[in-house]
Amino acid sequence: MQTNRPTPPTDIDLCVRRALEEDVGAGDVTAALIPPQATATATVLCREKAVVCGAPWFERVFGLLDPMTQIHWHVEEGQAVEPDTVICTLRGNARALLTGERTALNFLQTCSGTATAARRFADALARTDCQVLDTRKTLPGLRTAQKYAAACGGVINHRVGLFDGILIKENHLMAAGGIRQAVETARLSSPGLPVEIEVEDLGECAQALDAGADILMLDNFSLDDMRAAVRSNRERQPRPALLEASGNVSLKTLRDIAETGVDFISVGAITKHVTAIDLSMRFQLDQEAGKA
Repeated sequence: MQTNRPTPPTDIDLCVRRALEEDVGAGDVTAALIPPQATATATVLCREKAVVCGAPWFERVFGLLDPMTQIHWHVEEGQAVEPDTVICTLRGNARALLTGERTALNFLQTCSGTATAARRFADALARTDCQVLDTRKTLPGLRTAQKYAAACGGVINHRVGLFDGILIKENHLMAAGGIRQAVETARLSSPGLPVEIEVEDLGECAQALDAGADILMLDNFSLDDMRAAVRSNRERQPRPALLEASGNVSLKTLRDIAETGVDFISVGAITKHVTAIDLSMRFQLDQEAGKA
């Protein structure tokens, strides 16, 4: 898990190249209407209240299309803005700006939508000891981008994938032979990684604590059962586990869940139900180019 203001992921170039290939293909036949040497200036406007995120992807789009493109940002990554805020100004080859417009905005509006949702949940738990986690319920192909955006919005990244964290769920338990067997096998197969186990009732909670799990995911627990799990966990020796509440969490229920005493609340909606932020790019062709 990592805190907000993360380092951009290492797969940005691959992700952007794939997106450009998807959109541009063999070439932008509409941009070919513009003289090849024409230059233009463009501004990106945010039309709604949002947390701006996705600059590294946006910049890489135009860097690949025309390395001479100049981009001046008027806001910082992770900054909250009001409607009708100018986010950035670009100047460069007109064809490159037109070709990259949609791909660049797609990244920026999706990352900003994720960061904006994350900020709402993070703010809802301000001044509490509980923290919000994101999940693996991300848009296919945009896992690292949405994880980055969620962290920029102020929530904590849960595991990135199946490779960097153990989370034992119901189907794993059936195959492994039970809670204790699953925890013991996980310790042997992946030493050094914390072992998290999903439990569905207080009986499974007790078994997981007895088995020595590091983290318990309380799946769809009632508030009363969450409080009971917190009490049982605090009695655990030599050290308590971390408790994560999960299941049908909303902004309306978030605070009540946090007040039960759990350590984390995981929210799939941050990435799964993301709503793209309304952005637009306005172009102004240079006068000399227009005369040509």
